[in-house]
Amino acid sequence: MNISYNWLKNYIDTDKTPEELSLILTDIGLEVELLETVQQIPGGLEGLVVGEVKSCEQHPNADKLKVTTVDIGAEELLHIVCGAPNVRTGLKVIVAPVGTTCHPTTGEPFKITKSKIRGEASEGMLCGEDEIGLGSSHAGLVELADSAVVGSLVKDYFDIKDDYKYEIGLTPNRADAASHLGVARDLAAYFRQPYSTADVSAFQAGSAAGIAVTVADAELAPRYAGVTIDNVTVGESPDWLKERLLTIGIRPINNIVDVTNYILHDLGQPLHAFDAAKIAGEQIIVRKATEGEAFVTLDGVERKLSAEDLVIADAEKPMCIAGVFGGANSGVSADTTRIFLESAYFNAVSVRKTAKRHSLKTDSSFRFERGTDPNMPLYALQKAALLIQEVAGGVIESKLTDEYPAPVSPFIFEVSYSRVQKLIGKAIPAEEIKAIILALGIGVTDTSEDTIAVSVPAFKVDVTREVDVIEEVLRIYGYNNIELKPQIKSSLNTTEKPDKEVLLNQVADLLIGNGYREILNNSLTKLAFVEDEETAVRLVNPLSSDLDTMRQNLLFSALTSVSYNQKRKSPNAKYFEYGKTYFKTAEGYSERQNLALCIAGNQADAQWNAADKPTSFYHIKAAVDTIIRRLNIAGLQVVEAEGPYFAYGLTYMKGQKALVTLGSVSAENLKKADVDGPVFFANFDWDLLVKVIRKNVIKFQEVSKFPAVRRDLALLVDDAVTFEQLKVVAVKTERKLLKAVNIFDVYKGEKLPAGKKSYALSFVLQDEEKTLTDKQIDGIIKKLMLNFEKETGATVR
Repeated sequence: MNISYNWLKNYIDTDKTPEELSLILTDIGLEVELLETVQQIPGGLEGLVVGEVKSCEQHPNADKLKVTTVDIGAEELLHIVCGAPNVRTGLKVIVAPVGTTCHPTTGEPFKITKSKIRGEASEGMLCGEDEIGLGSSHAGLVELADSAVVGSLVKDYFDIKDDYKYEIGLTPNRADAASHLGVARDLAAYFRQPYSTADVSAFQAGSAAGIAVTVADAELAPRYAGVTIDNVTVGESPDWLKERLLTIGIRPINNIVDVTNYILHDLGQPLHAFDAAKIAGEQIIVRKATEGEAFVTLDGVERKLSAEDLVIADAEKPMCIAGVFGGANSGVSADTTRIFLESAYFNAVSVRKTAKRHSLKTDSSFRFERGTDPNMPLYALQKAALLIQEVAGGVIESKLTDEYPAPVSPFIFEVSYSRVQKLIGKAIPAEEIKAIILALGIGVTDTSEDTIAVSVPAFKVDVTREVDVIEEVLRIYGYNNIELKPQIKSSLNTTEKPDKEVLLNQVADLLIGNGYREILNNSLTKLAFVEDEETAVRLVNPLSSDLDTMRQNLLFSALTSVSYNQKRKSPNAKYFEYGKTYFKTAEGYSERQNLALCIAGNQADAQWNAADKPTSFYHIKAAVDTIIRRLNIAGLQVVEAEGPYFAYGLTYMKGQKALVTLGSVSAENLKKADVDGPVFFANFDWDLLVKVIRKNVIKFQEVSKFPAVRRDLALLVDDAVTFEQLKVVAVKTERKLLKAVNIFDVYKGEKLPAGKKSYALSFVLQDEEKTLTDKQIDGIIKKLMLNFEKETGATVR
């Protein structure tokens, strides 16, 4: 948003420099991203002075040149050669001394140097208006009034004043500051001084009926005002109006349109001027469009309207998309002599949806979709009508139309002084808090020892709660006025254990150290990627069919990344992603945090000294086990994974809940995501993981001084028996001395009976207090063999 320094000074009296005001604006929440000098005339007539021609004689070597002496208030007269036809003794002129840079109306700037012209010295230049950017005439010198003071600055003679443009990064909650008036209100509150507004008492409504108005949808157009003005002359705007608009980057068009643009940036109230001759039936109808209704906007594009779009129509057709964009066939043209001027308050949500639906972003929609002041339309209409009379003539033909059936009320609630002081962190006196609130234009209806009842005007659309008023007080009081204490005397750490952010970073660092890369995908996906449509969270107004549903899993997010990279010749993937999944429930909506791992392609890029090694299920399992060991999670049960996502896989259960599921992604899902080759995926329920490790107790155990012993067994088991079952049996058999159970070989072949397989297991035994004897070791192995046979049917090979 662009704001003019000189324009602001129409509202508020301040002697602050543009730079000082820039710092103040940033301090009160209107961050100035750029401060730029805007010159009324290029070069600003810098260096040019008023001079008087003291003598004027014919040049001895040129018929069309004169040799002059010119007084510019210096100790010596300047000798200047001039070819202008109107140069003469006694003339007050504009002089560009040596060293001055001139900015002509056309062409590049040039610098004045001392020179000789046809043998005569010339110490400057006498200027015509086109040579210094004052105009386009090249007929002769600019003749100044006899009263012009010799030696004075030309920019002072013409009252040339530079302006300054502020580029303000307006946050979405500050709709009240989207104008020069809004910014001035904040400055007035900061300076604790009043701001001035234009007097519109000169406005006199007409007596004729004018253009009739019917508001068919008062919900989307709560207030609609208008007036008919006749006998206007459309033409170029006066210089002051064009300069105001050019300063903030608005291109002048004609005097009528320029006034509407001026009011928009002046008061924050968008207006629209219709050519009354193009309004069929002499009536305005504010209604919803019919589905598919064709409409050509000002940019010449034909658009198909939605039944949810609000339009300003006449008796036959739409003329404007309300609050967003005008029509190509109803606007003001050079032939317009009678206009209908509109000033309205539209539903912010409706305007935002319409602007988004048609991909239109205008200065009007920018303000309407954030919320305009419902009490501004009438004042803005009167001020605009008076300006139009000033710059385009005309007679106000009709009475003011103001359809406002349900006036918007102020926001009324209580504010506690102690709450203000607590949240801000400083004991600001109650009188100061109340003074700031009043300075912001917020009414105070009642007071008590600790509370005040406030009445917040409707233009502050985002100030609806006590905390919003506290934010307003802090803005004006000043963030920089909240001192940081030099010493913190006490501190209570209320951080939840474990610290979720620290935990997240620890696991991320672990994965990155193992060659994984973090990815971040959109939470929006397409309906085809959800598991259960009944619990899917659908978007009411989706951006596209591919982004119409909140994701229920991270699998397809990962597959999308794999597919994208495969198509760009980067097939090797080792990804992890932290992300949320979303579900519709009987109570409303729920979301869960997840950690997903995904691998595909080869373990490493192609190398000359090693063959390609494809990734496998056991690589993803190794990463999962590494995380579980790092977080010291115990007591997990491993079962086969169920569900639609995997061809095969495992689920690690914590009680009755799945902590992590991993496996090989099914061919059907790979096809859905357009992925080639096998992909292995794991998904942690991160919320459950945090709860599980919250119960972890850190125990220290001294490293044993006594050696560990390893024994191996080859077991013949049924195909249905898993390593996990054998491990559970082993741990139950020997809880004290058995430290680890590992599998180092699996064999199935012709030498084994049908339906059987061979597992080769290793067992690590260790006593913390003494060296194990062969008798102890043999006894443990015998118990293991008996229990394996008893509980799983295993036999020792």
